[in-house]
Amino acid sequence: MNIHTPAIDRKPSKEEAAEALALLRRWASKAHDAEIAALDPIVGRLTPDATPETYPAFARVYPEGFSVDAAYKDTLPDLQNGPSSLIRGANRAIQHVGISNFRLPIQYRTRDNGDLRLETSVTGTVSLEADKKGINMSRIMRSFYAHAEKTFSFEVIEAALDDYKSDLESFDARINMRFSFPMKVDSLRSGLSGYQYYDIALELVERDGVRRKVMHLDYVYSSTCPCSLELSEHARQTRGQLATPHSQRSVARISVELREGDCLWFEDVVDMCRRAVPTETQVMVKREDEQAFAELNAANPIFVEDAARLFAEQLQADERVGDYRVVASHQESLHSHDAVSVLTEGDLFAADSLDPKLFSTLFHVG
Repeated sequence: MNIHTPAIDRKPSKEEAAEALALLRRWASKAHDAEIAALDPIVGRLTPDATPETYPAFARVYPEGFSVDAAYKDTLPDLQNGPSSLIRGANRAIQHVGISNFRLPIQYRTRDNGDLRLETSVTGTVSLEADKKGINMSRIMRSFYAHAEKTFSFEVIEAALDDYKSDLESFDARINMRFSFPMKVDSLRSGLSGYQYYDIALELVERDGVRRKVMHLDYVYSSTCPCSLELSEHARQTRGQLATPHSQRSVARISVELREGDCLWFEDVVDMCRRAVPTETQVMVKREDEQAFAELNAANPIFVEDAARLFAEQLQADERVGDYRVVASHQESLHSHDAVSVLTEGDLFAADSLDPKLFSTLFHVG
């Protein structure tokens, strides 16, 4: 027959444990190493000169020879692709989640200069359904590397989109690629030439199974105020007073949906912009070029509303262009603020709300 005494079965109190720990510390401080080892080596950590350490003791040398096999990979945790029970916040679908400013060199086919390899910034996103914790971001990058060596085109973008849409089991997706595109430009009169660089982005959007291709291009030009020009001429003619009209660096962001069929080259969109507003900023300038630029501005005074409509006129006349948007910013030299306009055609770019920082992204630093 077993007899249990209440004193043995009960849980010791915190105070009793503290007294026992103090007694053990006093014993350990006076005991020899052999005595401590005989009792329990861990008691050595209670001595006054013991070195604090994390238990267990981890290796501090990088394991050069360690290799990962399939069995080891299967043991690795994957929180991002975990169950819906791990979701934090509202269990809602997310329209876009992915990566931004992932950079790699990609080849582009041009109208005038063959193939060019350009550093490209990629933004790739997919939709995320409710009840899904997250996505594997590295798969987006891997899908681009799988196609980056090919001559670039929207077909290759589509192949990359197919890859990561399939890998990530998503229903909507978007790829946006930004790069700086060089074009050689002649000066107005001196015969010199230099490279003008255009900020371009190619975008592929898939929503509800429908894919749309978009090109964005920033065109930088000079805008001379028509009012200021007339007032300056009035001062000269009526009072013999020298006066100069105010001009300013201006930027138009042209966004066009590309229709299936004939190719719309980067150079084609630049040509449209030049026909609409010929006062593009110059690369190489001598005195005769500067004079020519002043004359060109005087021949083409322009309000920001004029600019939007002139760009739209060129876009509407080209059958390769579907929906489009023109965002223009005349960065005033007269006022402390800018003059801006937005003109859209079609549902792709229609929006009741604008990004509050949209126009601040149109500044181009020389």
